Amino acid sequence: MEWHNPTFVCRQSAPTDYTDPAKVQKAVNDALATLKLPDDYVRPGDRVVLKPNWVKEHDERYPGPDQWQHVVTHPAVIEAVIRWAAERLNGKGSIIICDAPQTDSSFAKIREYCRIDEMIDCCRADFSGIEVNLLDLRPEEWLAVDGVTVSKTKLPGDPLGSTRVALNEASEFVGYDGLGKLYGASYDMAETNRMHEGTRHEYLLCRTPMGADVLINIPKLKTHKKVGLTCALKNLVGINANKNWLPHHTEGTPEVGGDQFPKATTKAKLEHSWMGRAKRILKNRPLLSRIFVPIKKLARFYFGDTQAVVRSGNWHGNDTCWRMVLDLNKCLFHFDGEGNRREKPLRYLAVVDGIIGGEGNGPMAPDAKPAGVIITGTHPAAVDHVAADTMGFEPMNLRLIRNSFEVDELNFTNFSATEIEISECKDSAVSAGIVFRPHFGWVGAIERG
Repeated sequence: MEWHNPTFVCRQSAPTDYTDPAKVQKAVNDALATLKLPDDYVRPGDRVVLKPNWVKEHDERYPGPDQWQHVVTHPAVIEAVIRWAAERLNGKGSIIICDAPQTDSSFAKIREYCRIDEMIDCCRADFSGIEVNLLDLRPEEWLAVDGVTVSKTKLPGDPLGSTRVALNEASEFVGYDGLGKLYGASYDMAETNRMHEGTRHEYLLCRTPMGADVLINIPKLKTHKKVGLTCALKNLVGINANKNWLPHHTEGTPEVGGDQFPKATTKAKLEHSWMGRAKRILKNRPLLSRIFVPIKKLARFYFGDTQAVVRSGNWHGNDTCWRMVLDLNKCLFHFDGEGNRREKPLRYLAVVDGIIGGEGNGPMAPDAKPAGVIITGTHPAAVDHVAADTMGFEPMNLRLIRNSFEVDELNFTNFSATEIEISECKDSAVSAGIVFRPHFGWVGAIERG
């Protein structure tokens, strides 16, 4: 059965702040109504999984309880989606809100700052018979001091466990020149490269989102240092049970098949050599890592701060991260919670929180961008194409978006970018255009015009 029109996306005007929950609810409801979904898109008895973007508890530059609205999906939008889904469940079924934030993030502070528990309690009270639960999908949480991991705490993770998906020959990494030099989420590069070598390409995914009857992706509209923007496609990083299986960049410069740095300058060569050696020494040695903290501060003084210097694949030449993101979307759309090929299409929905977006050094240190927009759709590539356009970017200048329409193996985008239809409120600021400032490593490469 065809569940949706994947080429149709709604770009709906919304308030530019979250102070009036009723206005947020109306904007979300209006955007979803415009999609004209079948009446049984969400059915009584369904297990509905909501996947917000909770990457970090606050802007990494300004720790504190008042610096998160431009970084994570706002609870007002999440609550609006919960209420929309709960009405369709009609007293039967469950709603699970879950994410795997960055490993060195504090889930407790995310709950506190965003008042997540209060929001969930309110929804539980209003919709009896429906389970509303919250999950931290991570298997462990790290404590980082000045960007250096000094301790790790085991967590329960996904109560349903994990699903191992072997894309192998269908991966976007097959034939990639950077194999063997991939960097994941930690110092253990060996683990990352074991999962991605030759035609072996595997991912470890959380079973709760993979096994959902309906998955509602609720990303934040932000710029991103490694793929240009983070929206529906990129938000799947948060359904992983082991993020070190996710290649984020390739060590070295382009002339040696890498994308860690854009140019082979003397400093880049020294940093690659010295910091690479330090990472190998510190792997799985948290006590020794504490000693490294002041050394890293000195290195930052010499090599430059990451907020101002391109490193770690944080630029438009990153040829690694988009491959990983498209692989994750292949996993979601083609495999179920047991790791088997899906027998029927996934009921998928994206609701993008663009009320206050993030521009500049996203995803964890962006500047707030009051954009006043909600974007909805039933296909992540179409939604991201419209999101990029909304931000003032040329969508096809971003490898992540362009290549999502050029997938050969396990294709999950069965339409072209020219087929995308946009419904929007013509009397809003959305139609006039909103210009986001890109991450500095992407300036001059993706802007429209």
